[in-house]
Amino acid sequence: MELVAPHTAGDPMQATKWLNCRLRAIQGRLAERGHPVSLPVISRLLRAADYRLRGNQKQRSGPAHPERDQQFGHIAAERARHLNDRQPVISVDTKKKELIGDFKNAGQAWGVLPEQVNVHDFPSEAVGRAVPYGIYDAMRNVGRVYVGQSADTPEFAVDAIAAWCASELPLAYPGATQLLIQADSGGSNSARSRVWKAHLQTEVADRFGLTVTVCHYPPGTSKWNPIEHRLFSAISQTWAGCPLRTFAQMLEYLRTTTTTTGLRVQAELRPQIYHTGVQIADAVMTSLNIQAHTICPAWNYTIHPRSLALAA
Repeated sequence: MELVAPHTAGDPMQATKWLNCRLRAIQGRLAERGHPVSLPVISRLLRAADYRLRGNQKQRSGPAHPERDQQFGHIAAERARHLNDRQPVISVDTKKKELIGDFKNAGQAWGVLPEQVNVHDFPSEAVGRAVPYGIYDAMRNVGRVYVGQSADTPEFAVDAIAAWCASELPLAYPGATQLLIQADSGGSNSARSRVWKAHLQTEVADRFGLTVTVCHYPPGTSKWNPIEHRLFSAISQTWAGCPLRTFAQMLEYLRTTTTTTGLRVQAELRPQIYHTGVQIADAVMTSLNIQAHTICPAWNYTIHPRSLALAA
């Protein structure tokens, strides 16, 4: 143990230890001292001293944002208010982008033989790249995924929300006048995105006459967004170990996703082309009927529908 002591790390509070050197390196140093020992013997000696093969653990989240607790409380209050008024509450986000073709998909699936896929994940060999934007309806436990084939842009995100409103509001919420959107702070639904806010105004608030409230989760807390553990985790389990060879196959996996709590998932393809780098002029931002909340105004705001004259 004297030989490995300089290479030992661990947690003194839990008595767990590990090494930052390899067994073969230990074997070589022992041989230099006149002690030829096999690798299995070294392994047994280390295990007897409470050493184990260990991987990295994601435990350190860094310092929390000073307004994190306040924001979580505000999100909970807004969600409770909307649900109490029987107004729709949705959680939105973009799931991991997927290459469509003969590519390895993480996870394992039951079968007699493993699926044969390409050795390399070259985008040039893909049928296309899928951009799944998900919308989870908390009240009805229903998810809807819009699979884009272009860039993951704010325009695409808002188009997906507008499509959800057009298909779901008339049947599930015929008298809805408000909409709560829970979203991350970055990505296509970034709290700082002008395109996101401008399109929410025209395509959702003005078009459907909805008062749209948006609450963003603080940076580093996206896993608390309900869509992550209510929808996306179930989807990942459904197609674990199953190559997504075509867009149709991907949509089928999405539509067959369910849970013991009754989750239902709908999916559709969005073939439109969305361009990156779109700019929104200051004059357009000034025309938005948007009101920041007094609590964490950078993350919380309400967009009111404008008059028909102004919308035109």
